[in-house]
Amino acid sequence: MAAEEVRTQPRTGPPWAPMARLAGRRALAAVPVLAAVTLGVFALAAASPFDPVRQYAGSAGLRASQDTLDRLRENLALDGPFAEQWWRWLASAATGDLGQSVSLRRPVAQVVGEHLGWSVLLCALAFLLAVVLGTVLGVAAARRRGGRLDRCVTGGSYVLQAAPPFWLGLLAVWFFALQLGVLPAGGLTDSGEDTVTAGSLARHLTLPVTVLALSQLPWFALYVRQGVADALHEDPVRGARARGLRERTVLLGHALRSGLLPVLTLIGTRIPELITGALLVETVFSWPGIASATVRAATATDFPLLAAVTVLATAAVLAGNLLADLLYVLADPRIDPEEM
Repeated sequence: MAAEEVRTQPRTGPPWAPMARLAGRRALAAVPVLAAVTLGVFALAAASPFDPVRQYAGSAGLRASQDTLDRLRENLALDGPFAEQWWRWLASAATGDLGQSVSLRRPVAQVVGEHLGWSVLLCALAFLLAVVLGTVLGVAAARRRGGRLDRCVTGGSYVLQAAPPFWLGLLAVWFFALQLGVLPAGGLTDSGEDTVTAGSLARHLTLPVTVLALSQLPWFALYVRQGVADALHEDPVRGARARGLRERTVLLGHALRSGLLPVLTLIGTRIPELITGALLVETVFSWPGIASATVRAATATDFPLLAAVTVLATAAVLAGNLLADLLYVLADPRIDPEEM
């Protein structure tokens, strides 16, 4: 991101048109990136010692003849060099056909459609909770820098940074589900129930959302703390205090706005770890998200499904970086989106 390049004079008027052009440039630049990522997946598939056709055939593949396996390979579009397979998959994906899942024996688009929504819900709620709670804790710590609350927030953030998400998840299951019995250990519904209600969804979401949010919380808390603490010593904030403004107005109206600018760049950089953490959290809590499909694709050498999941993850990272840049443009009138 070229957020460091600024104008000498703040712009006047809303930057909607330049922001739209920025989004268009990023979308065009994302096309070769996504193509290269999928090419890498198929290159890894070609170098893999595992045969997806035998994985698809299961125990019957041990007794099948080579001719039978070759016909099955052709039917699954797994014949030919990996570059040819990749091009066939890419051409089909451009029309909305993501191929056939070798492990689940269903269309990849159907598998992704069934699982993606649950992952998006989990990640969105966890990320929102991490941003809000991290901002509140960061501001509170910066207001009394060096005090007891500041030491607690800083120390707790460093501890959470060192804790893997899956360990936090297992600890949460042991304490809240096994010891206290107040929350379910995982899944989407209670045992013996097939219907998802709002109440059961909220109960089953509580632990995975909280654990995933805690894995992202330290970064936002520490960034907000540092940004607001630095802003409290800047000349505009000192001038606001000299004019007799209330401390709350100085903190929220001046220091917080200036201190949050570095946090906006953090949004895009946290997307990859958010996705990785979500895969671990979903696995621990048996959440019906895209993680189960990803693990299944990786262990069963299901490269059409793995390619689709990789494209989604890469697109999410690119979209997160774009979102961070757009928010930075809106927050700082000195930023020229045409130069980003």
